[in-house]
Amino acid sequence: MNPANELGSFLMSRRARVTPAAAGIPVAGRRRVAGLRREEVAELAGVSVVYYTRLEQGRAHHPSDAVLDALARVLRLDTAERAHVNDLAHRPRIRSAVDPAPADPADPAHDGRVRDGLRRLLTAVGAVPAYVLGPAMDVLDANDLARALIGAPAVGGRLSLARHIFLDTAARELYPRWEDVARQTVGFLRFSAGRRPGDVRLARIVAELSGRSMEFRSLWAAQEVGKEPYGTKSFRHPVVGRFDLAYETLALPGGEDRSLVVFTAPDARADTALRLLGSWAASAAPAGGPAAPHLP
Repeated sequence: MNPANELGSFLMSRRARVTPAAAGIPVAGRRRVAGLRREEVAELAGVSVVYYTRLEQGRAHHPSDAVLDALARVLRLDTAERAHVNDLAHRPRIRSAVDPAPADPADPAHDGRVRDGLRRLLTAVGAVPAYVLGPAMDVLDANDLARALIGAPAVGGRLSLARHIFLDTAARELYPRWEDVARQTVGFLRFSAGRRPGDVRLARIVAELSGRSMEFRSLWAAQEVGKEPYGTKSFRHPVVGRFDLAYETLALPGGEDRSLVVFTAPDARADTALRLLGSWAASAAPAGGPAAPHLP
């Protein structure tokens, strides 16, 4: 993850996907680029070609909100992409990933500790899976049903969802629509990286996955960004079979970029699956201890 010119790289990737026809530009003859040219983006956004070129090259810093809005309109950015562009443009200049800022051991975003009130909340919603997610996609805490569903370790442990999805072969069985889950994972990590420049743990996760997963490298190079706070996810659990769950992602207070992810049953099939999963987890738990997790 090299933040030195992420804004320029992102603008170039979005420019490449907008066709002249979509931008209302007539095409005559062959073009050397599939998307828009720099001068075309500049003209449509109402900025000079020199200034836009400097933006892509990383030589112009802190563009105004008006310029960013114009570029977002021309490049047809969605809500998450607009937020990402603003994050990249307005954050302070930082060192590159080859010379990252030192890790802050007191950074609460990656601290595995979860306050007692939140732990009680996870227990209280025990009829449905719920877990606390950190900015690098670490499951910082989870209730018993979530552990049984996704394989989160017992209290005190930590599951990296990003590593699990790309490096654990069992994840491809657990998620029937693995490609969608993988794309969402990369989009979340890139969005989070834009919010947390210089985050050493995020940089290490991205570096590790880039080195070990060809699929991750390909998705990361595509510059896709996204944060889908709700939706539906499919599961194929080895104990209770296949079912779909709806999920909601709620930002937690405190400015730590932590989220509470809660799954609910959208239909009778999913409701039955969750009940069976809960019964299985309870029966597999040691006496007096937490429910045994499903370990992919």
